[in-house]
Amino acid sequence: MYSGLLELPWWGYVVVTLVLTHITIASVTIFLHRHQAHRALDLHPVVSHFFRFWLWLTTGMVTKEWAAIHRKHHARCETAQDPHSPQIMGLRKVLLEGTELYRREAANAETLENFGRGTPEDWLERNLYARYSVVGIGIMLAANVILFGPIGITIWAVQMLWIPLFAAGVINGLGHYWGYRNFPVEDASTNIMPWGVLIGGEELHNNHHAYGSSARLSCKWYEFDIGWAYIRSLETFGLAQVKKLAPRLRVGPAKPECDADTLQAVITHRYAVLARYAKSLKRTWRQEIRALGVKADASRAELKRIRRWLNVEIESLSRAERLRFEAALNASRVLQTVYSMRRELMAVWARSSASKEQLVRQLEDWCRRAEASGIVPLVEFSQRLRRYA
Repeated sequence: MYSGLLELPWWGYVVVTLVLTHITIASVTIFLHRHQAHRALDLHPVVSHFFRFWLWLTTGMVTKEWAAIHRKHHARCETAQDPHSPQIMGLRKVLLEGTELYRREAANAETLENFGRGTPEDWLERNLYARYSVVGIGIMLAANVILFGPIGITIWAVQMLWIPLFAAGVINGLGHYWGYRNFPVEDASTNIMPWGVLIGGEELHNNHHAYGSSARLSCKWYEFDIGWAYIRSLETFGLAQVKKLAPRLRVGPAKPECDADTLQAVITHRYAVLARYAKSLKRTWRQEIRALGVKADASRAELKRIRRWLNVEIESLSRAERLRFEAALNASRVLQTVYSMRRELMAVWARSSASKEQLVRQLEDWCRRAEASGIVPLVEFSQRLRRYA
């Protein structure tokens, strides 16, 4: 019986499978996601075409379709127009039917027209990769069988399942449902784990939604993005050029009043500002909520819900939840103050029609009222906010 050109021990086939699927993951995160969809980096034509060719062999995905669907996901996130939101469609559907959702959206000509611009339109794309997308998959199957014999069919099957399972299912599903959040962005994106190795760094999904155009997905010191490590290696050899990174928040000397630099820093780092606000007032919230529980004899689950509601918009709650939350706010002046101040701070970057001078005055007024509140963590947060540059 034919056993292939390469005879390996059982663990050798496992290693080969993991290497091949990891190259596919790297191609998706570096080429399709960071390079094509978000223009966060430029790639040398040789590297760019290798990734296109490899994805043709291992996924059959068309670059324009993938980039357009992903851009639409960001533009319509967690709405009925989102191509794959588990918050709208349910986690089970996105996890198990991610590929079907992708194909359905890829057939939407309006999506491709509105969100697919700037992707490859050369002869190879028109006449081979897009026109005969399934041919590459067949070539990969034949190559696996020639190299490894019948076991090559199993290796090929794993390759074919890898992206639908991890990208279309895990990232689009769990990445908007379960995990931790560094930034309170408007959508439900989460970081699945801080070590982005298995899925090329895409595990750091909340970071990506906070800074969508950044070539690096890690933000905290303990987070690792292997896709970024590959990009840096390519850059070292002149094969890539990083164009965009998440900006670093600088803290300068104390200023008596907010100025245009303070405003710009707050707007640019708005998600980091909200995260720091929540962290600064966490102990205050906990003490007040505990006091409420003693007064009202509330359950631990109810107090936990109140703590969660302090970090969301009241309009997003159901009528019953809103009534309970409003009752909690009315029972605590401190909670009422810190929640209303959070909403007013968000209004600084939400007022698109206001002039820069008006927004600076609004921010300065916010700081003055925060410092006059008598709530020590709020005072300290405001004083630090004035130092942003």
